[in-house]
Amino acid sequence: MVLNSYENRVYDLTLEDDSHIITKFYRPGRWSLEQITEEHRFLAELAENDIPVCSPLPFADGRTVHEAEGIYYGIWPRTGGRSSDELSDTELEILGRLLARIHNTGAAAKNSGRLVLNTENYAHMPLEFLTANGFLPDQYIKRYSAAVKEIAEIYDSLSADVPLHRIHGDCHLGNLLHGPEGWFFLDFDDFLTGPAVQDIWMLVPARDTTGLAQRQVFLEAYRQFREFDDSWLRLIEPLRALRYIHYSAWIARRWADPAFPAAFPHFGTDNYWEEETRNLEDQIDYFYNHSALPEGMNSPAREAEEELTNADFFWDWEE
Repeated sequence: MVLNSYENRVYDLTLEDDSHIITKFYRPGRWSLEQITEEHRFLAELAENDIPVCSPLPFADGRTVHEAEGIYYGIWPRTGGRSSDELSDTELEILGRLLARIHNTGAAAKNSGRLVLNTENYAHMPLEFLTANGFLPDQYIKRYSAAVKEIAEIYDSLSADVPLHRIHGDCHLGNLLHGPEGWFFLDFDDFLTGPAVQDIWMLVPARDTTGLAQRQVFLEAYRQFREFDDSWLRLIEPLRALRYIHYSAWIARRWADPAFPAAFPHFGTDNYWEEETRNLEDQIDYFYNHSALPEGMNSPAREAEEELTNADFFWDWEE
């Protein structure tokens, strides 16, 4: 049975004894053998520390990655359970403690070949790809580029002293399952080096009153196992914006794959880029209006939009 995955090809296979395994075939050219092995090694470390993750099964030769016709693949046990759209306070506390333990393991060693969550990889390079390959329409290049660069400046100014370590990287509720044995963290395909708050805001993303209260419950439990500085919360909105930028470039890089135009028919239209540009601008405004800014950091003066006149709405039919 084919399982949902845009990036890789994943299958649920029934074996002769009616047991199940999950096979993942990695998209060629995305990760090197060393990078995939590094992901699997991190999962093994987490499992050794009794953290509930789904780690790959070893082949007969002890390795967890094999290759067929240039495509790397691995095998996982099938983990039963359900995902959840909402979390109770008790569930938030459990997950807060578990994530802190994941980050403790992540901080115990360093990555060598995986991505680093920084503005080069999540802002500047995506912008360059979108513009160089004609995905960004001319009429949006100036606004979109300005928003990307401002977000990058904000993130760089706030993240200079924030510690980085191995994190999940794509730690949303869709990558969690709850079954008879409790919670499992899944899909470390995007695992990277980054700030702890990246995993935290993705698990508790809402920024309304309820969402902020949930985040506090989560952090109180997290701090039972690992320190967390409240100043790091200022990175949430810039990180949210970086994800928008990275996501658009991810779709663009995969556009030759027939699955992507079928799944994202809205991508590349004027409406798409108007919405994406406005989302980034709204993120910047929200950051300056709702964040506790460090001393000396103020909202920059914005260039006023050109005032429209009647000539913009009416024209002389006789001409």
